[in-house]
Amino acid sequence: MTISYSASAQWWRVSILRHRYPAVTLVKDNPAAHLHFPIPKLAATKIKPFALKESDFSIELAEDALIRTAQHNMRFRIYDQASYNFSELAKLYIKQNRLSEAKWYLLQSNSISRTQNDNKHTIANLMSLALIKADMGDIVLAQQDLAEAYQIANTQGWHADMANIDKEVKYIQLNRTTASKTELRYDDAVMAAILATAANAKKTD
Repeated sequence: MTISYSASAQWWRVSILRHRYPAVTLVKDNPAAHLHFPIPKLAATKIKPFALKESDFSIELAEDALIRTAQHNMRFRIYDQASYNFSELAKLYIKQNRLSEAKWYLLQSNSISRTQNDNKHTIANLMSLALIKADMGDIVLAQQDLAEAYQIANTQGWHADMANIDKEVKYIQLNRTTASKTELRYDDAVMAAILATAANAKKTD
C-alpha cells in the first residue's frame, strides 16, 4: 500500500494495489541427495506368543457371572442353556484344579443334556468327566464314561468324535499311574470292549 501527496500537500492518494514480488527461485541442486546413508539390516526374529494366565480375580468374576446366569436359566426353565453354563463352570474349576466341584457341575450338565437329547454335549461332558476321574484315580469310571461316549458317537455315526474318544482312551491308558492291579485288569476289559466296537464300526463302514 502506497500513499502519495500532491505539491500542495493537501491532496493525497492511497493505492490499495498489492505489489507482487518476484518469486524466489528454487534450488535445483540438493547436496543432501548425493549423500548415501547405509540402511541397517535388522535380523529377522520370530516373536513367540505369550499367553497371560488368568488371575484368580478374573476367574472369580467369571464364576460369579456364570452362577448368576445358570440360576436365572434354571429358574425360568431354560435348561438347555443352563446345561452349557454348568459345563463352563466346570472348565473354570478345572483351571483351578478344583476337580470335585468340576465333576459335580459336569454331572449336573450331563443329566440335563441327556434329558434334552443333546448328544453332542453329552459326549463332551462324558469326555471331560473321564479326564477328571482319571486324574482323581478313578480309572474304571473314566473308561466307562468313554465307552458310553463312544457308543453314542457310534450310534450317531460321528466318526470324528469316535476318533477323539479313541485318542483320549489311549491318553488315559498311558497316564494311568494310580490305579490298583484289580482296577487295571477291569480297565483292560473295558478297553477291549471299546476297541472291539471300533473294529466292528470300521468293518460296517
